[in-house]
Amino acid sequence: MDLPVNPPVQPMLAKAVTAVPDQPGGEPVWSYEPKWDGFRALIFRDGDEVVMSSRGGKDLARYFPELVDAAHAVLPERVVLDGEVAVARPIGGVNRLDWDSLSQRIHPAASRVARLAEETPAVFIGFDALATDSMDLTAERFEVRRSALLDAAAESGDDRIQVSRVTRDSAVATDWFTAFEGAGLDGVVGKRLDGVYVPGKREMVKVKHKRTADCVVIGYRIHKSGTGLGSMLLGLYAEGELRMVGGSSAFSDKKRIELQEMLEPMRLDPDRVAQGEVSRWRAAGSGEWIPIRPELVAEFAYDQMENQRFRHTVKFLRWRPDREPESCGYDQLDVPLTYDVFDVLVTGGQ
Repeated sequence: MDLPVNPPVQPMLAKAVTAVPDQPGGEPVWSYEPKWDGFRALIFRDGDEVVMSSRGGKDLARYFPELVDAAHAVLPERVVLDGEVAVARPIGGVNRLDWDSLSQRIHPAASRVARLAEETPAVFIGFDALATDSMDLTAERFEVRRSALLDAAAESGDDRIQVSRVTRDSAVATDWFTAFEGAGLDGVVGKRLDGVYVPGKREMVKVKHKRTADCVVIGYRIHKSGTGLGSMLLGLYAEGELRMVGGSSAFSDKKRIELQEMLEPMRLDPDRVAQGEVSRWRAAGSGEWIPIRPELVAEFAYDQMENQRFRHTVKFLRWRPDREPESCGYDQLDVPLTYDVFDVLVTGGQ
């Protein structure tokens, strides 16, 4: 492979901010785009050779053969693009990003890789260009790189290669922050219009979703050290049924012992818990979990829901003795579920 920019390359990163940055007076400074929740990926094409690497430089091409085929079919002969690999599936009547399906694509068996490429095909969503033909674009302004990205991918005619939408209007970006979560997106990213591409550096900004929810503590696991509580298992009510929604961990040594002493007297017979829920919890980590009487309510910080569960491990904030367990339902979660992921992509080359 002999491109102006050759692998391995670390993608440019983003630092967290609390709000979408406003444009100053006069000429716009920022370009805003949705924050995609998938696998960060760089695609390098040099004629018949295609390399697709992860943020850490690992080979992704073997897991997503359909994207390699698409790169061969529709991308320019010589190009390097930065973007996200995602899987979109119909959920609740609209297409949403599905992290569970995406994560299952990383499998060592070639036969399973081929089958999943048919059953849950991925899409590459481009949002930057590092090189085209013989030109290294990393020292160019984002405006120039964006134009090269559109030339390379926006009119590909292949659904497997897409381009992220952008805006220079901070009010529109702020609206996207709420509206696009319904498509399974993770927030908003800001790039300076005059910014160059700096591999491995946090030159962009990102605003992610942060929320709190009151949950019922339905179980716990002992810490891997054998002393104290390692994590709490959480539940929410739906149609009168208490459903597992995720876990909370990362407690101090003192807090782990305190929590174990608090929850130990509330232990239940494990046979009283649905075996399916036990299996899911075991799959999430090592060790057995211990069910307890569903009497305690606490407030937790979370970022996103997916398939009726918390997308990531949540953070314990405080106990809520004023809340009854039965009052902790899904209706408290402010998560829109009506935006189709394909409405967030570029149409007509915009």
